Amino acid sequence: MDWLREHTDVRTIRVAAADLNGVARGKRVPARFAEKVFTEGTRFPYSVMNLDIWGEDIEDSPLVFETGDSDGLLMPTERGFLPMPWLGAPTALLPIWMFHMDGRPYAGDPRQALARVVERYSAKGLTPVVATELEFFLIDDSGKQLRVPPSPRSGKRRTGGEVLSLRALDAFDVFFSQLYDACEAMDIPADTAISEAGPGQFELNMMHQSDALKAADDAWLFKMLVKGLARSHGFAASFMAKPYDVWTGNGMHMHFSVLDSAGNNIFDDGGPAGSDKLRHAVAGCLEAMPGSTLIFAPHENSYDRLVPDAHAPTAIAWAYENRTTALRIPASGPKARRIEHRVAGGDVNPYLMIAAILGAALNGIEDQTEPPAPIKGNAYSQGLPQLPGTWGEAIERFAECPHIPRIFERELIDNFLMTKRQELHYMAELSDQEQTELYLDTV
Repeated sequence: MDWLREHTDVRTIRVAAADLNGVARGKRVPARFAEKVFTEGTRFPYSVMNLDIWGEDIEDSPLVFETGDSDGLLMPTERGFLPMPWLGAPTALLPIWMFHMDGRPYAGDPRQALARVVERYSAKGLTPVVATELEFFLIDDSGKQLRVPPSPRSGKRRTGGEVLSLRALDAFDVFFSQLYDACEAMDIPADTAISEAGPGQFELNMMHQSDALKAADDAWLFKMLVKGLARSHGFAASFMAKPYDVWTGNGMHMHFSVLDSAGNNIFDDGGPAGSDKLRHAVAGCLEAMPGSTLIFAPHENSYDRLVPDAHAPTAIAWAYENRTTALRIPASGPKARRIEHRVAGGDVNPYLMIAAILGAALNGIEDQTEPPAPIKGNAYSQGLPQLPGTWGEAIERFAECPHIPRIFERELIDNFLMTKRQELHYMAELSDQEQTELYLDTV
């Protein structure tokens, strides 16, 4: 409450939690009632955490009529109040997560799912260190065709991608300056920004941190911030996996290492190859990858990104310093030895994505599983095992995968499957343009 008391100009607050699709669900509350919400929480129906991408109830879900659409209790996360710099009036955001009325964590809450994985690490005296890289497009969606917005500096539209172009960054300098200021105000550890291969496409990296829940919070809040700030500038920002057919898509890569109780990186063996535990973590991620693809590519549009020769992985393989594989071991000093997981699109729920990766890695460490040999060369051309190629296949692989129940509780698995099967059914009724309009702002 201290932050809110220091910002007396704030008249309203938003309380919000991430549903299974990562969409913010919440309420608007007058600031004079904020202390009651902060100390006593608020209530949503459990079913709100399990809506489809249109915001509709899941048909035949036990969370709806079978239980009388009963309420869960939502309490503030450790984050506390945050500013919402993209809104015109001074406003505070209070991130919340769901519990049962008796105080037990609600298993269907994606943030609780990540907390459960982190607790598995803690029980072994281990701490994951996480960083994310988020790609997004700035888009003029005012007409029938999506295109890059005109530069506020020159009034011109760039027609192609410009990798690592300072000119492309400087064209939107005011936007990025405000974005960095907003990240600082929201305690989001935004690091380097670059221009990417698509027109109006950019990537912003987060700093490594030893709090996986905060890393997921940061990614979730960053997506909300970028989209809101872009709209205040008169254009859209989208983390949609593939908004343009002919250009590269948006990814959300994750780098991670693991510290022991003494603060040592367990992936470090003093040399370039990394330790046995690094290989075990790689093996765990590879084994769970077919089943967890639905987490990394949760939407119909996600599979337009996962195609050969498009700078997104399609093969279930790993390598050292090779960006064609699903798992890459970047070149670094031994103490910074880490794994880069490159499968997820920008359209993911960050809580589920980080939970799936860290959970799979810990499975491998626990089982001391050995991976196949790291590959060399182009992973697209070596006849390697492939990720599920369609949304429907990914749904069924998720349902059948024996590794998933070790990571997620049964209720979340069942809720996610019901959600994705309902979306798959109704998405078939939409044209490509209608799908784009749906995904552009929601994911």
